[in-house]
Amino acid sequence: RLDWPEGVLEMQRQWIGRSEGAEVSFSIDGADEDFVVYTTRPDTLFGATYCVLAPEHPLVASITTDAQRAEVEAYVEKAISRSELDRQMGDAKDKTGVDTGARAINPVNGEAVPIWVADYVLSSYGTGAIMAVPAHDERDHAFSRKFGLPIVPTFSVPAGVDVQEEAFAGSGTVINSGQFDGMTTEEMKPAIIDWLEAEGKGERKVNFK
Repeated sequence: RLDWPEGVLEMQRQWIGRSEGAEVSFSIDGADEDFVVYTTRPDTLFGATYCVLAPEHPLVASITTDAQRAEVEAYVEKAISRSELDRQMGDAKDKTGVDTGARAINPVNGEAVPIWVADYVLSSYGTGAIMAVPAHDERDHAFSRKFGLPIVPTFSVPAGVDVQEEAFAGSGTVINSGQFDGMTTEEMKPAIIDWLEAEGKGERKVNFK
C-alpha cells in the first residue's frame, strides 16, 4: 500500500522477509573442516552439484588449493571492494566466480562436489555459503551453464521443460533422491530434515532477511 515506484516495491518484496528451511553441514573432502549452508529447498539436496562460498567466508583461504590460490586471492580482493547491493545487481548470466580447487561432500549421497567462491553470495545473509542446485534455481542454472557444471533434477518437471536448458523451481514427484523417491516435494521437505537431524548433518532453521 506504499506510494512507492513499483521497482522499489519489488526490490523490497524480494529482499525482506522470513524464510523457513534447514541448515545443512557439508564436510571438506580430505580435511577436518566443514561449513554450513542454509536452504529453503532441502528437498533438492540430492541435486546439489557444487557449493559456493562468499569471498569473505573464513574457510576460503584455508581450503583453496595451491594451484588455485593466486586466482582466488585476486578474485576475493576485487570482490570485497564492491558493495553488497552492487554484487546482487545484474543478470544471473553475468555472475562471476572462481573454483577453489577444494571439494565438499554432499551429506545425503556422499558425492564430492566442487567449492567455488563467488561474489553473489553474501556473508551477511544465511551462513555465507550456499549449495547450488542448477536444475531448480535460475541463478545456479546460469552459473552452471557458464562454467560447465552438472545439472541434476530432483523432481519431475512439466512436459516440454528440459532442465539442461532452463531451471524449473516449482514442485513435483521426487526423483534421483534415494529413499525419498516417489514422495512429493512438499512431503520430502520435513522428511529429509528429520533425516538430517537424526544423522547429525543438519537442523530446521528460520532465517530473516
